[in-house]
Amino acid sequence: MRAAVLEAYGEPLSIETVDPPPLEPHGVAVDVEACGICRSDWHAWQGHGEWADDRVPLGQILGHEPAGRIVEVGDRVETLAVGDRVVIPFNLGEGSCYQCRNGHGNVCEDGYALGFEPTVPGAFAERVHVPHAEFNVTALPEGVSATEAAALGCRYVTAYHALAHRADVGGGDWVAVHGCGGLGLAAVQLAIALGARVVAVDVREEPLSMATDLGADATIDASDTASVPDEIEAVTDRGAHVSVDALGRAETCRNSLDCLRVRGTHVQIGLTTDAERGEVALPIDELTRWDVTVVGSRGMPPSRYDELLRLLEAGRLEPERLVTRRVALDDVSDRLAAMTEYGTSGIEVVTEF
Repeated sequence: MRAAVLEAYGEPLSIETVDPPPLEPHGVAVDVEACGICRSDWHAWQGHGEWADDRVPLGQILGHEPAGRIVEVGDRVETLAVGDRVVIPFNLGEGSCYQCRNGHGNVCEDGYALGFEPTVPGAFAERVHVPHAEFNVTALPEGVSATEAAALGCRYVTAYHALAHRADVGGGDWVAVHGCGGLGLAAVQLAIALGARVVAVDVREEPLSMATDLGADATIDASDTASVPDEIEAVTDRGAHVSVDALGRAETCRNSLDCLRVRGTHVQIGLTTDAERGEVALPIDELTRWDVTVVGSRGMPPSRYDELLRLLEAGRLEPERLVTRRVALDDVSDRLAAMTEYGTSGIEVVTEF
């Protein structure tokens, strides 16, 4: 099969013919019909993460936002069949640990990160193997395209878990979203679907325009204001109930914390770069004084994917509205390089392998 292999950090991926990963008894093989290109792929391509012992090794097949059709099933798989259309999470659980058994498979004690470690080659390839498939994969409803499912990828599932499960966003809440790449725009659309009012923050005109089109109540150009937190406080009358850093820069993290009202919640979903190396200073005394909550959020438990798919079926989510480009496998390196200077908008999806 053809696959895009990480041979050197920051250099073009090598498009190679490789053997398909072997089928495990508890796994399924899926022909990939679409796979999103995510900023997490960019982090891996850049060689980030060594500060957290999380650097993707050379030789890895990247890609972690796939959807496709099952073409083989392992001997122990009973509830999935050849021909089933499925979406695959990047945070794969093994299904039996304490976290998995209690609905937190996204942080499985013995889990896998699809496309980020050698045991689970990624989906910038014609075929991908999914271990513990009955726990991990979710059937796609009729009418949901592979491109839509790939757009859900880790962007929508991460944003949904962050807002609905970690921050418990409710109707009428003010939600501030800092950084309107694919992840941030997914958070904008999801916050609105959950009944919240949204302030979107970025430094580029195009993603702010997209946020407005999605229904954001207000947008702020961070490059054209003296204080993002002050602007948000003015819009929201005392500050955001929930604020999301969807970029992972020290500035966006601090702005997110500083724009909260009393007893507000900051959710960190953006990963840091080599500028921060995983460390951002926090205003601890302020957090303590105002009873502020700070949470991290990773992916979404596979067992809760149906919540997101129900919103999609009900027409309250339109992930394809954020798909700005469909590309071929050979184009992935160019699209990752474009992310270095924030030269992409919305969600880009590989649809030709």
